[in-house]
Amino acid sequence: MFEFVYTIKDPVGIHARPAGLLSKEGRKYKSAITVEKDGNAVNVLKLMALMKLGVKCGETVTVRVEGEDEAVAGPAMQAFFSANL
Repeated sequence: MFEFVYTIKDPVGIHARPAGLLSKEGRKYKSAITVEKDGNAVNVLKLMALMKLGVKCGETVTVRVEGEDEAVAGPAMQAFFSANL
């Protein structure tokens, strides 16, 4: 399992556009990728659930990547978060 903690820097948090980009990025990998906030974890492929987390700028999330390509997907997702969120 690959796991990292990230503080959201996007001024509007994880709203529709970044959530869509995140889901699209998650589809590139076979591993299960989840975002957790306040004890609630959702799969990044579930766009509505991701937006329902209500992650705002300055809030911290935990991202977990588990599966056969986690060694590649984990660092890639970390780079995606840094570049887009």
